[in-house]
Amino acid sequence: MRTLGRSRFPLNAVAVATLSCLAPWAAAQGQAPAADAAAKPDKNELPTITVNATRVSSGLMQTPVAVTAITQESLTRSGITDVRGLSASVPNLQISSGADSGVQINIRGVGSTNFTEIGDPAVGLHVDGLYSPRPQGALALMFDLEQVEVLRGPQGTLFGRNSTGGSVNIIPAKPEFGSTYGSAELDLGSYRKRQLNLVQNFGVSKELALRATFSKVKRDGWIQQQQDFTDVDIPALGWAADGIPDVDQRRNTPVKRSGYYYNRDEWAARLSARLKPRPELDWLVSYERFQNNAAGDIEMKDCEQAAGTRFACTGGPWEVKVNVPGKTDMSMDTLRSRLVWTPAPGSTIEYGFARANQRRSQQSDDDAGYHPLASEVTVSRPVGPAGDEGVWPVRDETSFTLGSKYLSTVHELQYKRQSDDLQLVTGVFWMHEKNAIDYAQEQLVTVPYGFPTSQFYHQPNRQVDAKAVFAQADWTFRPGWTATLGGRFSHDSKTDQGGQVYGGWDGKTPAYYNGLFNPGTPGTPGFQAHNGHQLTEAMGPLAGVGAYALWGEPAGNDHSESWRKFTYRLGLSHQITPNDMAYTSLATGYKAGGFGDKDDRCGDKECVDGPAGPQYSFFPYKPETVTNFELGYKGLMLNRRLSLAVTAFFSQYRDMQVTGDFFASRIKRNEPCPADKPTCDIVVKWQTVNVGVVDIPGLEVELDYKPWAGARLGGFFSYINSKMRNYRTFNDGWNCGVREEMGAPACPAAYDGSEAELRGRQIYDITGNHLPLSPKYTFGINFAQTFEVGGYEITPWVNVKWQDKMYFTLRNLDNPHISDAQKAFAKVDASVRINAPKYWHAELYVLNATNQMTRNSARDGGGFVRGTWNDPRTVGIRLGVDY
Repeated sequence: MRTLGRSRFPLNAVAVATLSCLAPWAAAQGQAPAADAAAKPDKNELPTITVNATRVSSGLMQTPVAVTAITQESLTRSGITDVRGLSASVPNLQISSGADSGVQINIRGVGSTNFTEIGDPAVGLHVDGLYSPRPQGALALMFDLEQVEVLRGPQGTLFGRNSTGGSVNIIPAKPEFGSTYGSAELDLGSYRKRQLNLVQNFGVSKELALRATFSKVKRDGWIQQQQDFTDVDIPALGWAADGIPDVDQRRNTPVKRSGYYYNRDEWAARLSARLKPRPELDWLVSYERFQNNAAGDIEMKDCEQAAGTRFACTGGPWEVKVNVPGKTDMSMDTLRSRLVWTPAPGSTIEYGFARANQRRSQQSDDDAGYHPLASEVTVSRPVGPAGDEGVWPVRDETSFTLGSKYLSTVHELQYKRQSDDLQLVTGVFWMHEKNAIDYAQEQLVTVPYGFPTSQFYHQPNRQVDAKAVFAQADWTFRPGWTATLGGRFSHDSKTDQGGQVYGGWDGKTPAYYNGLFNPGTPGTPGFQAHNGHQLTEAMGPLAGVGAYALWGEPAGNDHSESWRKFTYRLGLSHQITPNDMAYTSLATGYKAGGFGDKDDRCGDKECVDGPAGPQYSFFPYKPETVTNFELGYKGLMLNRRLSLAVTAFFSQYRDMQVTGDFFASRIKRNEPCPADKPTCDIVVKWQTVNVGVVDIPGLEVELDYKPWAGARLGGFFSYINSKMRNYRTFNDGWNCGVREEMGAPACPAAYDGSEAELRGRQIYDITGNHLPLSPKYTFGINFAQTFEVGGYEITPWVNVKWQDKMYFTLRNLDNPHISDAQKAFAKVDASVRINAPKYWHAELYVLNATNQMTRNSARDGGGFVRGTWNDPRTVGIRLGVDY
């Protein structure tokens, strides 16, 4: 009978590539030939780790790519239940919370900020080697796994859909033949955390095995969440408190701590079957269900930065007032199948299939109760017939996914051939997505009259097709020397059929009210926009598309575009001794282009350039590419008790896709812009644009060491020095209203020269600036020591991770009050585990022991900085039994 979770040592992330100049040093360590090692085995030898980084099983230290492998035991010990927990645990890997329940995965500074149904991740997510297209899939609980493999650098040949940053491959544990066993573990921790993990393997026969797993986690939100009943009281400007909230009250209901933002409420189950009717056939089929009912995250003010300014926090640092409690209902049903046929020794044919159905509805409070300060408000009541374009006292913004269905199908057929001097992998890949979503955004107090505005995106049929044919050969042309040649031809297409955009941001019309509320006529007695109780469910997006009739006909989104690209990999590796190797490679990757929703780039106004009337655009963008050169070394030393992997790399990142608010047009105005709004004639639109060229040099080091009996030491170090160049159109709008007040350089004046593409932008030279989510230095070290006491194993473990300052935007603004960076910090985790002689274990743990509060994103809050935050200190106990 096999037991679970009984490994004496935690497996450390070990994998990389490295400077060939280290090879002579490694060879000088007295490496014994493999035959001698076999004759005199050392019980402290490191275990052999196998990975699938080249689509064939190979030893980690014999695989000439930069890859890290992390076991389920290490994930559990570090409290990692989804991919977000891997951030800063792997060299040059950073993960940030994203919109729409997605995550932004960055490897070596390369990532994606487009989480919509037609955006693509820069880092490919795979489950058992099969591509998963939506970033929301990264939130699925990582449980009962063989390991997680993180490949760094562009993956333009072998893995699924082409990717520019790298790949994360989550490999579930497979059913085992001939053995029936199981495990159960309960985790109880801070903020009423309750997590249950169950595993059951059924070895039905030598030909059939089944495996069932279940995981559920619930936890209260750790913030101080309150209801928002803001009632503006600025009598000098005509705003007198009347006991009626000025913010929307339609969804403002009391919420228990279990429903606060930053809570956890998820479960997942997997049922797998493995059939091997003949020695040459192996068929694995699994069905997985993931359900997420958490509130999601909310962007909160950085109170430490705001201290000492007029925007300083007035309550606790984690206090937030919301009138839209977070709600998510996301389910993912996935069927996966992999059939492996070995028709002859050395030859295999594999067919992989995956079909995923993701459904989601969600609501979130986008303003988080951060209303303008009284000192900022310039609008006085009553407003005149022309309204007031100044600063209103209420910011009331929400977003809704009323319903979505992302249906994807992935097929991959591979032929593999291995002989003494040749390893060949060839294949074809096809992914098809059909996505539908109804999504709305609201700004419920809008200039010039305080009317609500909203846009509703009805996208019933957005399709993405990605097809590719690929091949890679590794040829051992002389003893110890192997050359690699690989190529991939990709064809991507995207289509929007029947998509419609309703509503608009024209604040001069009361269309949002759907005829159910009459504010009166501006400039006449009795005119007053709504209060928090006068909006109803029959207004705006919750009433459906019919509520937008007063805005006029919707904009149609029918559009399609396609792209094709050839990418390649060239490599050379040398097995210096049986225990160490050096390699070099040149690889490319590409991410398809795309387009947005059809929209009037002039924002319902009249543009300075071009014809009168609406100027519709799909805001298309081009593919991005990465070319990466690496030198690597991997070695086993000190009688195979120490492994070292090092990679030096240089990447060139071209046409980087960046998503956010970008310049769309300049509009005509009858009077100059006021001093506090110098860019009032500029229209920005949420869009993806291509920007310049980035040079990315870096270094990565990983080691794993068993210094003496019962001890395990692991660590990593990474360096990256990304530098932006050739980005002439960068628009610096970060906290422009308060820059001089905060002691920061003023925002540039709007360009008004002869170059049309620059006109209206606040041009700032960011040459030499770092990419977001790419701290220059990071390192981690962990140590465990197992003691034998009366038949029990007691293992204390400590893990320390440190990372340098990390920017969240390309602006790279260093300022004590409005910086777009997370300052350098260290994080300490620790635990003590007891393994009993028979079948049970217990573990006391603390995560983030020093209670370092850190952000994983940042946004301009209009005088301060907002962002999503990582968890505070948590403590707990895990109790488990194996049977």
